[in-house]
Formats: sequence, structure tokens, C-alpha cells
Amino acid sequence: MTKELKICMGSACFAKGNTENLELIKKHISEHNSDTKIKVVGMLCKNKCSDGPRIIVDETEYKNVTADILCEILKKI
Repeated sequence: MTKELKICMGSACFAKGNTENLELIKKHISEHNSDTKIKVVGMLCKNKCSDGPRIIVDETEYKNVTADILCEILKKI
């Protein structure tokens, strides 16, 4: 099973924390072997910068994603 994780690469989302979130995602993928594969894709959130940093897993959209929230998301995957 493959999960698609989209991370906003826009400057606002990166300034608000997606730089750190991307590093956490890379670390999680390298440290956890499971049946679920994660495909990481860059995106732009199209003028929704006030809700950043933004991440989408499959069809579920997450707003204002902090490191703690991201860790919970990755555990669910």
C-alpha cells in the first residue's frame, strides 16, 4: 500500500515550518520499515498561505502542521 504525502513547497509554508516538516518526513521514512510506502510530492497550496504549513495525505488536508502534529500524522500512516 502506498500513501501519497503532498507537502507545500511555497515560501510561506516553508517559512512557517515545512522546512522542518520535510526533514521529519525524510527521517521517518528512513527509520521505519513497514508495509506502507510513502510517496512524497511537492505542491503549492494556491493562496491558502494563512493556513500553512499545509500537508495533504491522500485526500486528507492538514493545516497549520507543527512537528508534533506531523509526528501524529506519520504514526497513523
